[in-house]
Amino acid sequence: MAAKSEPTIGFVSLGCPKNLVDSERILTQLRAEGYGLSPSYQGADLVVVNTCGFIDAAVAESLDAIGEALHGNGRVIVTGCLGVREDEIRAAHPGVLAVTGPHDYEAVMAAVHAQLPAPHDPFTSLIPPQGIKLTPRHYAYLKISEGCNHRCSFCIIPSMRGDLVSRPVGEVLAEAERLVESGVRELLVVSQDTSAYGVDLKYRTDFWNGRPLATRLTTLARELGQLPAWTRLHYVYPYPHVDDLLPLMADGLILPYLDIPLQHGSERILRAMKRPAATEKVLSRIARWREICPELVLRSTFIVGFPGETEQDFDQLLEFIQQAQLDRVGCFAYSPVAGAAANALADPVPEEVKQDRLQRFMEIQADISRDKLAMQVGREMLVLIDEVQDGRMIARGPGDAPEVDGLVIIDGDWEDVGPGDFIEVLVTGYDEHDLFAEPV
Repeated sequence: MAAKSEPTIGFVSLGCPKNLVDSERILTQLRAEGYGLSPSYQGADLVVVNTCGFIDAAVAESLDAIGEALHGNGRVIVTGCLGVREDEIRAAHPGVLAVTGPHDYEAVMAAVHAQLPAPHDPFTSLIPPQGIKLTPRHYAYLKISEGCNHRCSFCIIPSMRGDLVSRPVGEVLAEAERLVESGVRELLVVSQDTSAYGVDLKYRTDFWNGRPLATRLTTLARELGQLPAWTRLHYVYPYPHVDDLLPLMADGLILPYLDIPLQHGSERILRAMKRPAATEKVLSRIARWREICPELVLRSTFIVGFPGETEQDFDQLLEFIQQAQLDRVGCFAYSPVAGAAANALADPVPEEVKQDRLQRFMEIQADISRDKLAMQVGREMLVLIDEVQDGRMIARGPGDAPEVDGLVIIDGDWEDVGPGDFIEVLVTGYDEHDLFAEPV
C-alpha cells in the first residue's frame, strides 16, 4: 500500500526583510513538522500569505495576493502586518480560513494544524541547522528585535508589531554562527530600530561561548565582526552611541555602511513627523564619521510631499542632501496610511506637486550618486559574487546591500568562482547605478 504523500503548503511572502525573516521562521517550522512546500497554488493543500500593511499600496498588494491565492487554491491563511486589520481582510475576502498578526508564529501554526493536521510520524527531517532561507545561500537577514518605541506620525508599525522587544545577544550570535557555518558570507542585520537594540532589556547581560556580554548594539557588532562573514547594519537611527560603531568599521570588523532613515532636511517637517529635528547636528556627525572612517558609505530614505511641506521646506531638504553627499538614497512621495497620525495634519500637498518634488529631488541625488561612483574608478575593491551569468560575474562591494543598492559587474568568469566567493577587482567604469570592474 503506497504511503500517503505529505501535506503541502504554498507560501507567499510580501513586504520588507523583517517580514522575510518571519516567513523563514514559519517555513522552517512547517518543514520541521513534516509539511511539504509547494511552488504553485494548484499543488498545495492550502496557502499561507504573509502580508505587508505599511502603506496603502502595500495593503492593496496584500489584498490582491490574498485574492489571487483564493482564486488559485481556495484555502488561504493570512498572517503578517495586515493581519491586525482582520475586518478589512474579511470584508474583501470573506473566504479566508484564518487571520493572524505579525510575528505570531504559534498562531500561524495553530491555524495550519486546524485546517491541515501535521503528519503523525514525520520520520525524516531534513531541516538544516540554519532553518529554511528565502535568500540566496550566501547571504541572510539577521533580525535582532521586533517592534519599535518611536511614534513617527507617518508610521503605523508600532500598532502592528508592538513596542521594541530585543532578542538576547547570545541567541542572536548563536543564530549568526549557524548561518555562517552553513555558508552565509554576509549577515544583514535588520530590525525596525537597530540602534535601540537592548534598550528594553536595559542592556541585560547574556552569555555567548561562556562569556558575559551586554545586549547592546556595539557589543553585538563587535562579536559579529569576529565571524568570517561581512556584517551590514540596516535601519540605524542616529543615536549618540552610533558613533561607537565607526571605529569597528575603520578596523574592518563590520562593513563601513550605515543605512539611516533621515526622512527630511527641514526641522519643521521633521517635528511634524515626530522625528529627531537637528539637521545641523546630523551634518556635523556625518562629517565626523567620515573622518573616522573615510570608506564609510551612507544610505538613507526621504519623504517628499509630507502634509504641510512648503516650497521652502523642500528647498531645505535639497540643501541638506547637497551638503550631506549621501552615497545611496531612496525617496518616496508621501502616501497616507490608514491609522497614521499624519492623516490629521493640515495642508496636504497636491499629488502633482509631490511628483514634481520627487523628480527634482532624484535629479539632484542622481548627480551626487554618479559623482560618488566616479570616485571609485581606479580603486581596488573586495567584492562578493552574487551570480555568474552570460560570461560575466555579478557582485556587490562593501557599499552595496542586496536588492536596494548597485552592483559591481565584472566581465569574464572563472571556473572556480561562484556565488558566495570573495574576489579582488579593479574598478574600471560606472553608469547611473552600477560599477564595472575586472579581476585583479
